[in-house]
Amino acid sequence: MIELFEYDFFVNAILAGLLVSFCCALVGSLAMINKLLPMAGGITHGAFGGIGIAFYFSLNVLVCTSLFTIFLALILSFFTQKFPARSDNFIAVIWNFGMAFGLVLIDLSPSYQNDLFVYLFGSILTVSDFSLLNLLVLNLVFLSLVLIFYKQFIALSFDKEFAYLRGVKTNLFHYLLLCMMALCIVACMQAVGLILILALLSIPCFIAESFTKSLSSMILVSFLLSALFCVLGIFLSYGLNLSSSASIIAIACLGFILSFIVKFFTK
Repeated sequence: MIELFEYDFFVNAILAGLLVSFCCALVGSLAMINKLLPMAGGITHGAFGGIGIAFYFSLNVLVCTSLFTIFLALILSFFTQKFPARSDNFIAVIWNFGMAFGLVLIDLSPSYQNDLFVYLFGSILTVSDFSLLNLLVLNLVFLSLVLIFYKQFIALSFDKEFAYLRGVKTNLFHYLLLCMMALCIVACMQAVGLILILALLSIPCFIAESFTKSLSSMILVSFLLSALFCVLGIFLSYGLNLSSSASIIAIACLGFILSFIVKFFTK
């Protein structure tokens, strides 16, 4: 297996797995403790509309999908804060609108591309140097934001009303977190695909939450677990000629089951 690291595509896949893991651990942990993972599902599937726009107008997929996904995240953030009792309805609308809108535009697209499968299900073994650079920059931006506003994120996550009374602009940070989640989803799209990104945002964080007591430790454990799942999944997919993203998620689900068993029998 050591000889695999002589191939550039394999090294890129490992690096992409690590960068995706950190991005998902950081954003996923914040999303989980703020109970925003259902919104992540809506934004993830809604992002497909951005792919449809890019195909139809022959635009850059990454830029177009990023802008469209941020737009959906801002709309969803506004309406779920305005009408919190109806948040599930708005998530469902965004979810279905994005998928339907994207499919219609792709059907009408004169420049239909056969690599649509990559955006839906990912292909970490074909990640380019440019995609790695995008992931690196995004990780640095996210890390900087969390370090600078760590206290505000903590206050928002554990007591939103108290944070508001102490002068924290909770609505602003809610918008910020949703936009971070949108960018994370688009950046990780090539590695694991839109269909499976939600698993990496949620499973490692869910496992880490059961064994940690602080946000920082939860992010760290989530990153280590996600990195482990990605590396094992990449080796599995290469060795058995399987889909890389599906292998990663299968390993993650196995990890979830094992953690549940350990938690159950150690109570």
